[in-house]
Amino acid sequence: MAAIDCGTNSIRLLVAELPDPGAGASAPLVELSRRLETVRLGQGVDRTGRLAPEAIERTRVALAEYAAEIEKLGVDRVRMCATSASRDAENAADFRDMVERTLGVAPEVVTGEEEARLSFTGAVRGLPDSTREPYLVVDIGGGSTEFVVGTGSGGVDAAISVDIGCVRMTERHLAGDPPDPAEIRAAEADIVAAVDRALDAVPGREAATLVGLAGSVTTVVAIAEGLTGYDPQRIHHARVSYRAVAEVTADLLVATRAQRLAIPVMHPGRADVIAAGALVLRVIMERSGKDLVVASEHDILDGIAYSLR
Repeated sequence: MAAIDCGTNSIRLLVAELPDPGAGASAPLVELSRRLETVRLGQGVDRTGRLAPEAIERTRVALAEYAAEIEKLGVDRVRMCATSASRDAENAADFRDMVERTLGVAPEVVTGEEEARLSFTGAVRGLPDSTREPYLVVDIGGGSTEFVVGTGSGGVDAAISVDIGCVRMTERHLAGDPPDPAEIRAAEADIVAAVDRALDAVPGREAATLVGLAGSVTTVVAIAEGLTGYDPQRIHHARVSYRAVAEVTADLLVATRAQRLAIPVMHPGRADVIAAGALVLRVIMERSGKDLVVASEHDILDGIAYSLR
């Protein structure tokens, strides 16, 4: 089967075989291919309310490559979920038409709540047995951040999506290179308000473990761990302190884009938005009272795959 996650900043593909039903609830997917392309579909959406034609074209090019790989690997089932940018845009129909022509299936523009549930499923499956429940899973995307509370056995108890993704916060507030103190204060105030609203809606402050998903989190963790190259195996389930997250965030906010690009673990498509993503993570840890974040390389993409059982 093939799962595709099209977010505000990137489009990702996972081709995998599902585990045997008798293998148990924690059995992993048999991964055949996992790919990411930064297409910035949400370019300018917060300001214009529309998907830019060049952003749709970048997404089409990446999706055509994915379609070729899906055909080559003999995939039986495909599910593509599109998230924040394509929910918000006035011209979302143009995007849907392009996907159908390119991939042969229609994208599902999932709600924030469904996005949260898929992220939770992907993230908590396979967590070490020593990880205390309930979990607060946060998925920091390009346009939005999902907050989900639940347990591995009982599933999701509560979920909410708020519009504080790394692309949206960068475009809305962090124009400078590097951003000036006033821009950072404005971004932080916006993020604090949204995080408090989310934590009031779900019992995140009472959760025992914070689990962080997506590229902003894994990049911050990779920097905090001092990695000289991006290593998913070392990042997956790494535990990083609030102090380390705060230090990385402070450094990223005063760095230029060129300096961020020079960081060994930095994906080129993330360099201009990583400071905002790190700030979102730092504020979440502060406002939820969590001293540690557990990073997960498994997220909504894996949740989409598990949904194809």
